[in-house]
Amino acid sequence: MRRRDEGGTVTTLADVAAHAGVSKSTASRALSRPDLVAPETVVRVRAAAAALGFIPNRAASHLARGRSGIVALVVPTLDNAFFTPIIAGAQERARESDLQLTVAVHRLDDADGLDELERLARQVDGCILVAPRGPDDIVRAAGAFGPTVLVDREIEGMTSIVADTASAFAELATRLAEAGHRGIVYLGGPEGSWQDRQRSAAIDAAVGERVELTALGPFPATFAAGVATADAVIGSGATAVVPYATSIGLGLVFALRARGVASPGEIVVSAERLVAEAIGADDVPAIDVDGDELGREAMAALLPMLVAPPSAPTRRRLDVSVHWPAAQAAENALSPR
Repeated sequence: MRRRDEGGTVTTLADVAAHAGVSKSTASRALSRPDLVAPETVVRVRAAAAALGFIPNRAASHLARGRSGIVALVVPTLDNAFFTPIIAGAQERARESDLQLTVAVHRLDDADGLDELERLARQVDGCILVAPRGPDDIVRAAGAFGPTVLVDREIEGMTSIVADTASAFAELATRLAEAGHRGIVYLGGPEGSWQDRQRSAAIDAAVGERVELTALGPFPATFAAGVATADAVIGSGATAVVPYATSIGLGLVFALRARGVASPGEIVVSAERLVAEAIGADDVPAIDVDGDELGREAMAALLPMLVAPPSAPTRRRLDVSVHWPAAQAAENALSPR
C-alpha cells in the first residue's frame, strides 16, 4: 500500500526495500510471509516500513496470490453454546496466519442448502464445516466446493477433527457402574446426530451388559428438552444420567429438584466441566471438552490445504478428559431414594 507523508510524498514498497537495503521482492516477503525470510531481515524491513510510515495492504497481498484472505466457519445454529469456543479458537489461529474468519449458519439437512453454501465457498479460501447432522452425501458435496475441514464428525473422504467425546462418555458410564450405579439413563441428542450415535454406541459397549441401561431420545440440545425428560428418568429407576449435552442435563436437574428429587444425591447427572464449575456444581462427574483447541486444530489442518490439496484426507481425534468428583460426592450419589 502506498502512503503519503506530511509533505505529500508517496511511500512505496520500493522505498521500504531501498531503506532496508534489500530487493523489492524480499521486502514484500518479509512483510507478507516472514516465515520465508531470515529473522534479521524481517526486523530490518519492518523497521524501515515503520520509519517511512508504510503499511502493507494485506488485501492486495492476498489477491496477488489469488486468495481472498478470508476463511469461513460454518455452523448449523448459533443457539448451541458448544460452538462458541470452537469459533474463538479458529479465529485466534486464523489471526495468527493473517487471515480473517467469517461465521455462517447453514444446517445442511438436505440439498436445498448447498447452493447457498456454494456461493459462500466462492468468496472464501476455505471452510471449517461443523455439520453434526445431515446425510453424508450432502456434507461430502459441501466439502467438495473447496478446501474443507469437517469438525466433530467423520465422513469417508473428508479431512476431519473430532473431540473424542464417545470415549469420554464410555469412561463416565464405566466409572458410574463401578461406583455402584445399577441403573443408568442416556439422554440422546438431536435426531441424525453423528456424535449421538457414537456416544450411544460407546456407552452401550462399555456398560450395556453390566447395568440396566435405558436410552431415551432423540432430543434437541436444549434446556426445555431436559425438563421434559424428568418423569421418564424418575420412572426408569436409574440413579445416574449421562445426557448428550449439558443443556439437556441442566434442564433435567431443574425439573428433578422441582419434584423434590435431589441431584446429585438421589440421581446424579453428568455435565461438561466448564459449565459445572461455572454454576458451582463441582460434585458431579464431568467431561472436559476443549472447544478452543478443537477450533484451533481445525484451522491448523485447513491452512496447508489453502496452499495445496492434501495427498489424502486425514482424521484426528482429540482426547477428552473425565473429571470425577471427590469420594464424598460419589457416596451422596448413591444415597437411598
